[in-house]
Amino acid sequence: METKGTDEVEKLKSKVMSAWHNVKYSWALKSKTAFSRNSPVFLLGKCYHFKAVDDESPTESCTAEALDDDIVTGNVDGFRKDFTSRVWLTYREEFPALPGSTITSDCGWGCTLRAGQMILAQALLLHILGRDWTWSEALTLEPLDTETWTSSAARRLVSTLEASIQGERAQVTQPICAAAQGGAEEADSYLQEAYHRTIVSWFGDAPSTQLGIHRLVQLGMASGKRAGDWYGPAVVAHILRKAVDEAVDARLKGISVYVAQDCTVYSADVIDTAPDSRAVILLIPVRLGGEKINPEYLSFVKSILSLEYCIGIIGGKPKQAYYFVGFQDDSLIYMDPHYCQSFVDVSTSDFPLQSFHCPSPKKMPFSKMDPSCTIGFYSKNVEHYERISNELSKILQPSLKEKYPAFTFMKGHRKDYELSVAVEKREWPFIRDTRKAGTTSGDFVLL
Repeated sequence: METKGTDEVEKLKSKVMSAWHNVKYSWALKSKTAFSRNSPVFLLGKCYHFKAVDDESPTESCTAEALDDDIVTGNVDGFRKDFTSRVWLTYREEFPALPGSTITSDCGWGCTLRAGQMILAQALLLHILGRDWTWSEALTLEPLDTETWTSSAARRLVSTLEASIQGERAQVTQPICAAAQGGAEEADSYLQEAYHRTIVSWFGDAPSTQLGIHRLVQLGMASGKRAGDWYGPAVVAHILRKAVDEAVDARLKGISVYVAQDCTVYSADVIDTAPDSRAVILLIPVRLGGEKINPEYLSFVKSILSLEYCIGIIGGKPKQAYYFVGFQDDSLIYMDPHYCQSFVDVSTSDFPLQSFHCPSPKKMPFSKMDPSCTIGFYSKNVEHYERISNELSKILQPSLKEKYPAFTFMKGHRKDYELSVAVEKREWPFIRDTRKAGTTSGDFVLL
């Protein structure tokens, strides 16, 4: 009887905390991000230009929403459609309890797991649909609105507390698909949309999904992690590898995950990871500085985000994970998982997709990036891997200011190298920063 009472208290506590996080993170969600009209924007290897035809001002900036009203060179809608087509995985509430707990929301602690899910989703989009694929409904999504969401979250807070006091389960309204399916004229469009929906369903928040948060938390328990703990980028990389390795879906059997050790990619181990020349996702945990990010790595980060086979970076600010997908000038473009949404049942054939795509890009100065991160690449076969390793080796050549590259490629297997070599390489990312503390660039402009 006492145990039952304790469980009820834990459930009530979980609901209250979920509702509070809902309000907390909603308030900080939406700010209009400023983009320069005069600098190219890179998004996972694609380059976009926002400069207006008759605009001669070298300093003018604009927001992503404002670009629709101007005549610009290049295709701004192309950027918006490309960004929105990336799979967005955020905090969720009221899903089934996570393994070994009564927790029904990952608000406040699951952001790195969500960023990891997003980098894996991008790899699967590349693997199955290709880099040029975009979602047909991407431009129909409305920009996220803080006031509307915050008032909605506040109402949910009140209703959750009332339902908990009465001992009833809070009712969660399922999102309704606003856009009609529409008749696709070509069979290929139907097939692509089916694959898109399948990829999203793999990340659903249920114990049965193969790449969902329940599965990731369960795999994390082997490393001493529990639901509610904070996960670092390197730990998440290893959890993703286990999740893909143990996935049972036949479409996930044609791809493997390799996680680099000691900032070193051993080519023979990568090839062994991919028998029959299958595709490989390369996840490389690195540390781009000591306590703070080293500014000498900015050109390196921009170089890798300019490559189409780059699937992004699991990173962020201290204790706040983001999924970095591009850059403009010295600011990184990212997808933010700190947005609590209602649970969506992906087991239904027509579950709504709108909440899995974000129409509002966000930017952050490179100087505010946490040095601990995991970089991802997608290789479709052995020949592609050889090309990737050769191209990245050139990018990784240290400049005169740098002592070591962020990571390196080595031929052979890891076991072929002496321990002393591996120990030396652990120090590679820790480039000494000769600048004085406190010299960081200013915040980005919010309009």
